Amino acid sequence: MLIVPSNRGIFKMWFPFMMTEKEKKHQAFCKQQFPPLFESWVKSFSDFGFNGSPAAPDQVNCEVLMPTHVPSAERLIAIGDLHGDFRKAFRAFKLSGLIDDHGRWCGGSSVCVQVGDILDRGDQEIQIFYFLERLQREAEQAGGKLYVLNGNHETMNVASNHRYASPGAAQELKQWQQWQALGVQLRNRYGGREENGVADRSAPSPAAPATPSSTAGNTAGSLFSSTTHFERTAAMQPGAYLTRRFMACHPTVLQVGSSLFVHGGVLPAHVEYGLERINRETQSWMLRGSAMKSPSFLRGSTAIVWARDFSAEEESHCDCIKLKQVLESIPGAKRMVVGHTIQAKGVNTACDGKVVRVDVGLSRGCGDGEPQVLEILGDGGMRRLRERGPSEVLNQPSVSGGSSKEAAALGGRGLSGSLGGDQTVWTSSWEALRGRLNQFLGGPSQAA
Repeated sequence: MLIVPSNRGIFKMWFPFMMTEKEKKHQAFCKQQFPPLFESWVKSFSDFGFNGSPAAPDQVNCEVLMPTHVPSAERLIAIGDLHGDFRKAFRAFKLSGLIDDHGRWCGGSSVCVQVGDILDRGDQEIQIFYFLERLQREAEQAGGKLYVLNGNHETMNVASNHRYASPGAAQELKQWQQWQALGVQLRNRYGGREENGVADRSAPSPAAPATPSSTAGNTAGSLFSSTTHFERTAAMQPGAYLTRRFMACHPTVLQVGSSLFVHGGVLPAHVEYGLERINRETQSWMLRGSAMKSPSFLRGSTAIVWARDFSAEEESHCDCIKLKQVLESIPGAKRMVVGHTIQAKGVNTACDGKVVRVDVGLSRGCGDGEPQVLEILGDGGMRRLRERGPSEVLNQPSVSGGSSKEAAALGGRGLSGSLGGDQTVWTSSWEALRGRLNQFLGGPSQAA
């Protein structure tokens, strides 16, 4: 005797041919469309729970290589090392005129390059990653752009070198893991998506919360407990979720117009090896590297993220001849902008303006310096923006064919006369120079 279930819906599930067209559409939705929608909601839930901000796009396509060269910008901002200090990072972006009081992009078509070293020495590393990721989306929607480079502390952590991580960062990672693990549990229980029979791996697997380090209260740089070290390695090793989402999409070297941005320094060997190749191989290692050991151009004192050849505060110790050789070997490059080495005197230039050093020791974990940023107008004129004082025009490379006396005559301050691609020489009047700079600065502000 056939027992017919009292639940008509269950009976129809056994005999799909008895379903109406509407019921078939509902079933197709539940099987095909609902899982990815639910997964997207879970990601938003996990990210919002941790950071209080919207989630990233469902598909952060890091398989597409970030460009090594992009066109010049009317207004270009460079921000130095952040090292896990969210409040100081926020102040630096606010000083730049790129965000409003609520942390939303208001820079219009401005372009910004942050030169790396988000990780280590501070306690809000992941929070900064989320902040920058959101600003990248908002900038692009407004016609601007935010680029974030990988520094030596990013490559160190991917390579499982965590000696500069702070106890507070371990606690932040623990909280992030708990929210992500909750998301994974929701996905697995209520409709996780599978592709080709393989469960989605875009989020980290549930993990036991990291045990707080026994060195809590010590300075950054103290050795973590083995458990904490393991948790950080699992979260940031090649192919891990944090690495794929927040670091693999970032270039190691980037040329914007005539400005070459890099964390440490580009040396002749790097140019010979190929800057695009360096970006490509760094990205490949972070996405799917089978070994912790990073590529050779990321290791050692001559590595592109470690070099200090152009960063010595005493200009006499900078290798200006090598710098000139590098810039002349890269089409269109006129200056290099670097971080990595703290500049006690703030953002400054060396080698006749051919290198700008923007690491001001901003983070409370390594100097607690005054927020300062570099502004480049029209791909030429440079000035230092300061939180505690007026902006200052920086030394410019000498005008081609002009003498140092001619440069000194421009405002009586040793300025060159180049602002913009046409190499137009400005008037010697200091007030006229200030007025012209304000005009350049005012444009993006009105657009925002």
